[in-house]
Amino acid sequence: MARVEPLDTAPAVRARMSKQKTRDTRIEVELRRALFAAGLRYRVHRRPVQGVRREADIVFTAAKVAVFVDGCFWHGCPEHATWPKNNAEFWRTKIETNRRRDRDTDAKLAEAGWLAVRVWEHETASAAATRVHEAVRGRRPG
Repeated sequence: MARVEPLDTAPAVRARMSKQKTRDTRIEVELRRALFAAGLRYRVHRRPVQGVRREADIVFTAAKVAVFVDGCFWHGCPEHATWPKNNAEFWRTKIETNRRRDRDTDAKLAEAGWLAVRVWEHETASAAATRVHEAVRGRRPG
C-alpha cells in the first residue's frame, strides 16, 4: 500500500500530532486496572497471532481475546470523528486506511480463532471492562 504524505502541515500541528500517545493512554491504563481488579490476567501490547503484524493493546491468550483501544480521531469514531479542513484529503485517506486495517485485523484474528474486541477512547473504563470480561468469560476453555 502506498504511503500518503501530508501536503502542507503546519509545524505546530505536526509537533502536536507526533506527541499523541500510541500506548498506555488514559483509557487503556484505566481499562487494564479495571480488568485486573476483576481478577483477569492478561498480556500487554502483544501480537496475538504469529505471522500477523498487528499488536493488540490487551491480550487474553487462553481465551483468545484481543482488545484494541481505538482513538476517536485516528480510527474514525462514528460519534466523535472529526475531519480536519487542512490537508483534508491526506487525513481522510489516513483515517479510512486505519479503518480498513482494523477490519482486516479483526478478520485475520477471527480466521485464527480469536475474538477482537474494540474499545473507543470515549468509553468509560468500567463499561469497557464489563464488555471485555464477558467476552473473556464466554471464551475461556473448559
